[in-house]
Amino acid sequence: MSQQKTELAVAALRNGTVIDHIPCEAVYKAVRILRLEDAGTAVTIGNNLPSDRMGRKGIIKVADRFFDESDLDRIAIIAPTAVVNIIEDYKVVEKRQVQLPQTIKGIVHCSNPKCITNNEPMETCFEVVSTNPTRLRCRYCNRTIGGVEAEIAQ
Repeated sequence: MSQQKTELAVAALRNGTVIDHIPCEAVYKAVRILRLEDAGTAVTIGNNLPSDRMGRKGIIKVADRFFDESDLDRIAIIAPTAVVNIIEDYKVVEKRQVQLPQTIKGIVHCSNPKCITNNEPMETCFEVVSTNPTRLRCRYCNRTIGGVEAEIAQ
Protein backbone atom coordinates (compact mmCIF):
# COMPACT_ATOMS: atom_id res chain seq x y z
CA MET A 1 0.00 0.00 0.00
CA SER A 2 1.48 3.35 -0.97
CA GLN A 3 1.40 6.28 1.40
CA GLN A 4 -0.25 9.37 -0.04
CA LYS A 5 1.44 12.66 0.89
CA THR A 6 -0.50 15.88 0.86
CA GLU A 7 0.74 19.37 1.54
CA LEU A 8 -0.53 22.89 1.23
CA ALA A 9 0.39 24.55 -2.04
CA VAL A 10 0.32 27.92 -0.24
CA ALA A 11 1.20 28.75 3.40
CA ALA A 12 -1.53 29.22 6.04
CA LEU A 13 -2.73 32.74 6.88
CA ARG A 14 -3.20 33.97 10.45
CA ASN A 15 -5.56 36.92 9.67
CA GLY A 16 -6.69 38.31 6.37
CA THR A 17 -8.52 37.44 3.17
CA VAL A 18 -8.17 34.53 0.78
CA ILE A 19 -9.74 34.78 -2.66
CA ASP A 20 -9.86 31.28 -4.10
CA HIS A 21 -11.16 29.66 -7.31
CA ILE A 22 -10.05 32.50 -9.55
CA PRO A 23 -9.81 31.55 -13.24
CA CYS A 24 -6.11 31.47 -14.18
CA GLU A 25 -6.48 34.15 -16.84
CA ALA A 26 -7.93 36.59 -14.27
CA VAL A 27 -5.43 36.25 -11.39
CA TYR A 28 -3.09 39.10 -12.28
CA LYS A 29 -5.96 41.37 -13.26
CA ALA A 30 -7.43 40.72 -9.79
CA VAL A 31 -4.09 41.71 -8.24
CA ARG A 32 -4.23 45.04 -10.13
CA ILE A 33 -7.90 45.64 -9.25
CA LEU A 34 -7.17 45.10 -5.54
CA ARG A 35 -4.07 47.32 -5.79
CA LEU A 36 -1.85 44.69 -4.18
CA GLU A 37 1.39 45.78 -5.85
CA ASP A 38 2.06 48.09 -2.88
CA ALA A 39 0.01 46.25 -0.24
CA GLY A 40 2.43 46.70 2.65
CA THR A 41 1.46 43.27 4.01
CA ALA A 42 2.26 39.73 2.93
CA VAL A 43 0.59 38.77 -0.35
CA THR A 44 0.71 35.25 -1.77
CA ILE A 45 -0.33 34.72 -5.38
CA GLY A 46 -0.78 31.21 -6.75
CA ASN A 47 -1.67 30.47 -10.35
CA ASN A 48 -2.27 27.28 -12.33
CA LEU A 49 -2.81 25.33 -9.11
CA PRO A 50 -4.68 22.01 -9.40
CA SER A 51 -8.40 22.19 -8.69
CA ASP A 52 -10.97 19.39 -8.64
CA ARG A 53 -13.73 21.86 -9.52
CA MET A 54 -11.98 23.95 -12.18
CA GLY A 55 -9.06 21.84 -13.39
CA ARG A 56 -6.64 24.74 -12.78
CA LYS A 57 -7.20 27.79 -10.59
CA GLY A 58 -5.64 30.86 -9.04
CA ILE A 59 -5.59 31.99 -5.44
CA ILE A 60 -4.69 35.26 -3.70
CA LYS A 61 -3.93 35.46 0.03
CA VAL A 62 -3.57 38.85 1.67
CA ALA A 63 -2.45 39.10 5.30
CA ASP A 64 -4.16 41.54 7.67
CA ARG A 65 -6.46 43.03 5.03
CA PHE A 66 -10.20 42.78 4.43
CA PHE A 67 -11.85 44.13 1.27
CA ASP A 68 -14.89 46.37 0.75
CA GLU A 69 -17.90 45.13 -1.21
CA SER A 70 -16.99 47.48 -4.06
CA ASP A 71 -13.63 45.71 -4.42
CA LEU A 72 -15.33 42.31 -4.39
CA ASP A 73 -17.87 43.51 -7.01
CA ARG A 74 -14.91 44.33 -9.26
CA ILE A 75 -13.51 40.83 -8.74
CA ALA A 76 -16.92 39.28 -9.51
CA ILE A 77 -16.83 40.88 -12.98
CA ILE A 78 -13.60 39.13 -14.00
CA ALA A 79 -13.85 36.05 -11.74
CA PRO A 80 -17.49 35.09 -11.07
CA THR A 81 -16.37 31.70 -9.69
CA ALA A 82 -14.23 33.28 -6.95
CA VAL A 83 -14.81 32.40 -3.31
CA VAL A 84 -13.86 34.83 -0.54
CA ASN A 85 -12.63 33.43 2.78
CA ILE A 86 -12.18 35.68 5.81
CA ILE A 87 -9.50 34.29 8.12
CA GLU A 88 -9.11 35.09 11.82
CA ASP A 89 -6.57 33.31 14.01
CA TYR A 90 -5.94 30.69 11.28
CA LYS A 91 -9.67 29.80 11.06
CA VAL A 92 -12.17 30.55 8.31
CA VAL A 93 -14.83 32.70 9.97
CA GLU A 94 -16.70 33.56 6.77
CA LYS A 95 -16.81 31.91 3.35
CA ARG A 96 -18.90 33.17 0.47
CA GLN A 97 -19.13 33.27 -3.29
CA VAL A 98 -18.62 36.67 -4.90
CA GLN A 99 -21.89 38.11 -6.20
CA LEU A 100 -22.15 39.82 -9.55
CA PRO A 101 -24.66 42.68 -9.29
CA GLN A 102 -27.27 42.85 -12.07
CA THR A 103 -26.37 46.49 -12.80
CA ILE A 104 -22.78 47.74 -12.66
CA LYS A 105 -22.33 51.50 -12.31
CA GLY A 106 -19.07 53.39 -12.52
CA ILE A 107 -16.82 50.32 -12.37
CA VAL A 108 -16.32 49.27 -16.00
CA HIS A 109 -15.18 51.57 -18.80
CA CYS A 110 -17.04 51.26 -22.10
CA SER A 111 -14.77 50.12 -24.93
CA ASN A 112 -16.76 52.06 -27.54
CA PRO A 113 -14.88 55.33 -28.20
CA LYS A 114 -18.14 56.91 -29.46
CA CYS A 115 -20.09 56.02 -26.31
CA ILE A 116 -21.41 59.08 -24.51
CA THR A 117 -19.67 57.93 -21.29
CA ASN A 118 -16.31 58.43 -23.02
CA ASN A 119 -17.20 61.89 -24.30
CA GLU A 120 -19.28 63.46 -21.52
CA PRO A 121 -18.71 63.55 -17.75
CA MET A 122 -21.12 60.80 -16.79
CA GLU A 123 -21.00 57.49 -14.96
CA THR A 124 -20.94 54.26 -16.95
CA CYS A 125 -23.74 51.76 -16.49
CA PHE A 126 -23.68 48.12 -17.62
CA GLU A 127 -26.31 45.40 -17.42
CA VAL A 128 -25.21 41.80 -16.88
CA VAL A 129 -26.32 39.84 -19.95
CA SER A 130 -24.86 36.48 -18.86
CA THR A 131 -22.82 35.17 -15.96
CA ASN A 132 -21.12 32.11 -17.43
CA PRO A 133 -19.18 33.52 -19.17
CA THR A 134 -19.67 37.05 -17.89
CA ARG A 135 -21.02 39.37 -20.61
CA LEU A 136 -21.91 43.02 -19.95
CA ARG A 137 -23.91 45.45 -22.13
CA CYS A 138 -23.51 49.22 -21.95
CA ARG A 139 -26.83 50.87 -21.17
CA TYR A 140 -26.02 53.85 -23.43
CA CYS A 141 -24.50 52.41 -26.61
CA ASN A 142 -25.41 48.70 -26.29
CA ARG A 143 -21.76 47.58 -26.74
CA THR A 144 -21.32 44.10 -25.24
CA ILE A 145 -18.03 43.11 -23.61
CA GLY A 146 -16.75 40.05 -21.78
CA GLY A 147 -15.89 40.21 -18.11
CA VAL A 148 -12.25 39.14 -18.47
CA GLU A 149 -11.53 41.79 -21.12
CA ALA A 150 -13.43 44.53 -19.28
CA GLU A 151 -11.37 47.57 -18.30
CA ILE A 152 -12.06 48.00 -14.60
CA ALA A 153 -11.83 51.45 -12.96
CA GLN A 154 -9.50 51.71 -9.98
